[in-house]
Amino acid sequence: MTRINNLTEDNILKALFKLAIPIMGTSFVQMAYNMTDLIWVGRIGSRAVAAVGTAGFYSWLAMAFVLIPKIGAEVGVAHSAGRDDIDEAKVYIKHSLQMIVLIALFYTLILISFRKPLIGFFNLGEVDVINDAITYLTIFSFGIIFSFINPVFTAIFNGYGESRTPFAINSVGLIVNMILDPLMILGIGPFPRLEVAGAAIATVIAQATVTMIFIINAKRRPDLFSELYLLSVPDMEHIRRIVKLGLPVGVQSGFFTAIAMAMARIIAQWGSIPIAVQKIGSQIEALSWMTAGGFQTAMSAFVGQNYGAKKLDRVFRGYFTGMTIMSIIGILTTMLLIFAARPLFSIFVPGEEETIKYGVLYLRILGISQLFMCIELTTAGAFNGLGNTLPPSIVGIVFNGLRIPVALFLSSTSLGLNGVWWAISISSIFKGTVLVIWYLIMLNKNPETKEIRIADLKIMGKRRGG
Repeated sequence: MTRINNLTEDNILKALFKLAIPIMGTSFVQMAYNMTDLIWVGRIGSRAVAAVGTAGFYSWLAMAFVLIPKIGAEVGVAHSAGRDDIDEAKVYIKHSLQMIVLIALFYTLILISFRKPLIGFFNLGEVDVINDAITYLTIFSFGIIFSFINPVFTAIFNGYGESRTPFAINSVGLIVNMILDPLMILGIGPFPRLEVAGAAIATVIAQATVTMIFIINAKRRPDLFSELYLLSVPDMEHIRRIVKLGLPVGVQSGFFTAIAMAMARIIAQWGSIPIAVQKIGSQIEALSWMTAGGFQTAMSAFVGQNYGAKKLDRVFRGYFTGMTIMSIIGILTTMLLIFAARPLFSIFVPGEEETIKYGVLYLRILGISQLFMCIELTTAGAFNGLGNTLPPSIVGIVFNGLRIPVALFLSSTSLGLNGVWWAISISSIFKGTVLVIWYLIMLNKNPETKEIRIADLKIMGKRRGG
């Protein structure tokens, strides 16, 4: 059968853009869920934002578990598609879906059973903020199955080279969320004013809608989803392969979230406003890291298919093409966050001058590291596509772990709270630099990529001589 998007034969720049743009769009859609919630919750006040932001850490932590079958599906399907082995792709699809359903059920049970101590970890201090955070977390928990399975469905299509489908489906969910948020948060028309609870309910309904559409679409795609038999006994060899691919990325993500939670606890000593600043600021900053994350996925699928097809020349050239694109995006984002910090932050908390003041400083400090974050994620995508997910995980764990002692030290100086933001920015600079160097060393040691580079130089020499 013919793949919708064969990434092994088209022009590299064209293939990357054709794949990456819908994936970036999907990433922005996923970011927009949280951003939409925050924009409307921000109308209630910074305390409500702090509550949603605190509970949101556990949806962030959830990605550590989601990423195991997600990366397994994405890379497994991409490698299989590169070899034109659709039967093997179906095996990865089946086992990834089996894993994510079991993980979702387990995580739901944990969140519901321990919701109060989980929120209590942050020492929020203000009773209203604590109660709102518990309410949001409880409602969110009942929609875990939907928010878990949607990224796996998305990864399956992306690995296959068909990125438009998940973009369209996830966009429908965003539209549902955007409609329901003001109605349920502020109580417009016949709807009661539910505030924080309304934001959670709107998100759950939107995610459930996306899952339903994915299932309908899967039934219309027997080429990918026929004869999966999800209730059958799993093949442990494929489970091990999925875990091997996804576990390093999942561990890195979980560790990253744990560090972020520890940082939030450090920040909490300055009150609820800095917590709100971090939550809002991270959503604005997501303009770049969601773009980079989308391109990371595209790079993973591109490298995965070409690696599976044994076309290492396209693996090599695709990486440097992607790096050029993301470097430009990183520089533009840096300029945006530094020079447009105030109007950007004012969108979320209009009229709260103190919160805006802190937010401007946050965006300008984090803006410095955007280029490095972009090249880090692009390089991580290249590693993932090769099936070598360990190096990005090691780099991420080491330098994210250093954020805590650096933040504690810098915040004890005259920098105060800004020392925490500097710790985050500095670690991102180091992560991007070290991971790129690691990848280049790996390419240099590979005799096949050496031959590619020599051939490229010869071609360039002939062109100049001609």
